[in-house]
Amino acid sequence: MKKSYIVIGVIIVIVLAAFFWFKGHYNQMVGRGEAISAQWSNVENQYQRRADLIPNLVNTVKGYAEHEQSTLQQVVEARAKATQTRIDFDNLDEQTIQRFNAAQGELSSALSRLMVSVEKYPDLKANENFRDLQAQLEGTENRIAVERRKFNEEVKSYNAYIRYFPQNIVANMFGFTPKPYFEAAEGTEQAPKVEF
Repeated sequence: MKKSYIVIGVIIVIVLAAFFWFKGHYNQMVGRGEAISAQWSNVENQYQRRADLIPNLVNTVKGYAEHEQSTLQQVVEARAKATQTRIDFDNLDEQTIQRFNAAQGELSSALSRLMVSVEKYPDLKANENFRDLQAQLEGTENRIAVERRKFNEEVKSYNAYIRYFPQNIVANMFGFTPKPYFEAAEGTEQAPKVEF
């Protein structure tokens, strides 16, 4: 009788140890996944900030640069496309990140073309509202880069954690999969050619 109590006690200890081990690793994966989700929200927030600044910039430029209607229209269209590109975090994969990056890249490209065309208008460049908007856009671009870097750090931590042994067993059992990174757009590794 005493042996059966010992056996039952050992079984209970093993079951409890296994339960707490699984619980600890599962909760760690959930917590890291939530950290990625929160950081993704920060990335989207900065992109939204940029999108919110664009109408003011377009209206300011419109008053000075009447001959730049096609460039302004491209900025407006790119902004509309970028703000319509929404990503469900639960379905975040490499294709959705690429689609999001492409839409944001089109907007960045249109903004760059607008800023180049603005060089022809010294009165506009001297306008205080324009300078403030330009400074805010530059600051927002920096914030976007910081938030994207933080997102990638969270993804790296999560992806490594779910791939480590023995956590990978728990990850596979409960469907935790690696999350994609933000990557530089194609062609950005090459310096632009400047010709005078």
